[in-house]
Amino acid sequence: MKVILICLVASLYIHGNDGTTYLPDDAFVPAIIAFGDSLLDPGNNNYLKTLTKANFPPYGKDFLGGKPTGRFTNGKTLGDFLAKALGVKEYLPAYLDPLIKDNDLLTGVSFASGGTGYDPLTSKLAGVIPLSLQLEMFKQYILKIKAKAGEEAAKNIITNSVFFVSANSNDFLTNYYVFPIRRLQYDVPGYGNKLVKLAVDFIQEIHKLGARRIVVFSAPPYGCIPIERTIAGGVNRRCIDKYNKVAQMFNGMLKQEIQFLASSLPETRVVLADFYNPLISIIENPQQYGLEVTDKGCCGTGKIEMSFTCNKLSKICRNDSKFLFWDSLHPTEKGCNIYINLILPDLMKSLFRY
Repeated sequence: MKVILICLVASLYIHGNDGTTYLPDDAFVPAIIAFGDSLLDPGNNNYLKTLTKANFPPYGKDFLGGKPTGRFTNGKTLGDFLAKALGVKEYLPAYLDPLIKDNDLLTGVSFASGGTGYDPLTSKLAGVIPLSLQLEMFKQYILKIKAKAGEEAAKNIITNSVFFVSANSNDFLTNYYVFPIRRLQYDVPGYGNKLVKLAVDFIQEIHKLGARRIVVFSAPPYGCIPIERTIAGGVNRRCIDKYNKVAQMFNGMLKQEIQFLASSLPETRVVLADFYNPLISIIENPQQYGLEVTDKGCCGTGKIEMSFTCNKLSKICRNDSKFLFWDSLHPTEKGCNIYINLILPDLMKSLFRY
């Protein structure tokens, strides 16, 4: 209880490389809580009967002595970098980890499940945790922290935490464009509208449960993801303009709805974190960010391997810090770090400057 009270009155300071303070002196973040897909999954899928896993080498080769934890990268995920950037802790743990400690519960967890999306069909096809079940897990989590910290402290934790939501990529890339069901029901704009509605519904649900600082990641440039270049980018594996336009269309819809939602929720910050433009900048100007390879991953050929096809038999690139992508879908630890540094200043202003 004493630890919680200390957290609740502490002032945190976030400094950029140039010494700029991004987080106001009177702001504090007791915990961060994540929902969504593999970008924020630190190992929840380890405890599921699914092929969408990353709890084996070479995943995690740069994480705490080379330990594969279920993170879909070589080291830290976006969630880990965000937890550190907000001054909360070094690593964001998986809620389903049976060894999770009380302090980890009190300072935040991730409910994210690699392979999921806003569309319930997406998670069903992958055999992973849908957002509806992640929401139920969050309700269980609230009861747990109430039992450990008391009703008032638990309320303060939830109110002052930052919530992150990452979904949408699997909806389009492993559902809509692979399986025929949704394509028979919706054209692309219609499916985009469906996903945006589901995203807004989810935001409203976590708001009802106390969330007041919510960050939603936009769609990345789908057409520049290595596996999509391989499948549909031709002999030269170019970025697929059609897929990128779909991402831009979805982002435009989502931005409009989030702005409307944010204006209707008092004392609440709902922020759209741009995942598209920063990645395009990195992909088109790798040397500017200390990178060399942005069109393929470090694992195997880097063109098609991910999850079980990226394994201990796969050849690994010599220096993963020069690669934006770890496998054919997920960014490296270096890529995650670069991206977070790009969005952090504006993100902090949007969340905390009133």
